Amino acid sequence: MGAGPAALCITSELVQQGLNVQAIASRSPLEPWPNTYGIWASELESLNMQELLKYRWKDTVSFFGDGLNKKGNACTNHYLDYGLFNLNDFQEALLDRCNGLSWQIETVEKIDFSEKQTVVICSSGKKYLARLVIDASGHTTPFIKRPQNDEIAKQAAYGVVGKFSSPPVEKNRFVLMDFRPDHLDANQLREPPSFLYAMDLGDGSYFVEETSLACAPPVSFEALKTRLNARLSSKGIQVEEIIHEEHCLFPMNLPLPHRDQPLLAFGGSASMVHPASGYMVGSLLRRAPSLAREIAKVIKKDPFLPTSKIARRGWQNLWTTELVQRHRLYQFGLQRLMSFDESLLRSFFNTFFKLPKKDWYGYLTNTLPLPRLFIVMLKLFSIAPLKVRLGMLGLTKKKKEKT
Repeated sequence: MGAGPAALCITSELVQQGLNVQAIASRSPLEPWPNTYGIWASELESLNMQELLKYRWKDTVSFFGDGLNKKGNACTNHYLDYGLFNLNDFQEALLDRCNGLSWQIETVEKIDFSEKQTVVICSSGKKYLARLVIDASGHTTPFIKRPQNDEIAKQAAYGVVGKFSSPPVEKNRFVLMDFRPDHLDANQLREPPSFLYAMDLGDGSYFVEETSLACAPPVSFEALKTRLNARLSSKGIQVEEIIHEEHCLFPMNLPLPHRDQPLLAFGGSASMVHPASGYMVGSLLRRAPSLAREIAKVIKKDPFLPTSKIARRGWQNLWTTELVQRHRLYQFGLQRLMSFDESLLRSFFNTFFKLPKKDWYGYLTNTLPLPRLFIVMLKLFSIAPLKVRLGMLGLTKKKKEKT
């Protein structure tokens, strides 16, 4: 179920395993995906998929500033390539691996389970039968059961691809985070913090995006747009032409699904968004082949195995004990960051990127083994300024916002 990157990733791998696959989505998989997807280039190189990048930058930096009314122009160099997918190529590559599979354009209304099969009932009245159903329709799915969380923190971003009165980014540069507060007044510094994510696209066009890392309730698109314009105006920069507007909103601390349910999930519906960074595509590409192999192995070995047991094997592969523990650590870290005010958050990230490259890269891509993740978190604590350590321990309180 689904037609986005997660759905195409897992569908293509299931087809490659020789399984009989049906695909259902409320929109065609041929429709262009609306948002940009960034990734560290080495993640794609490890999968031999680097040709799917449309843009790639070696000059990757962040700015964290050093306080209100101070320029804070020193930058942190990341020394790792970053890239944006060529979405057409990425989409086509996954569809090609689906070997001509056609999607049923339907809206799923209900899913009935029995031990022998699952029945997917659509609003058209059509019914589809399967040994196993995988929900890859995104985090808003009503079908995946998970623990209740009354405070879902969401990452929100408003961005523009366009042309500007003067360059908002240096030539051939990618800015992962610009937290500099030069353009903020004292009242604005008490609001939930946000940062600039920006890059030179060549040909005189740039992508600039104001991003709130995680907030509950989320920062509105209108507020982010206002902040972006204020940030640009403080540098004397005006937007002259908008080529594309981008709106992103997704949960960062969505609870893991119940892993004893007979419906399997993948992607956002399976809470695969990285709680610390918001990235997911690299994880989709790494984890889809293993999940597909496990499902194929189970189904081919025992044609009469109950649906619930097939799903359980899938859940065990998708969320191993180690991955669950790592996810919990990341969620704990996110909870601490959400309590930081603007100044503390800048100080935290300034410290974070002083870690060895392999450590912060592994943290952001969720590729560190659990023991190493513990060590990295302890190392981060040991090198952090006292105020950041206190924040990590939950001994500081975020300043109250003005109402």
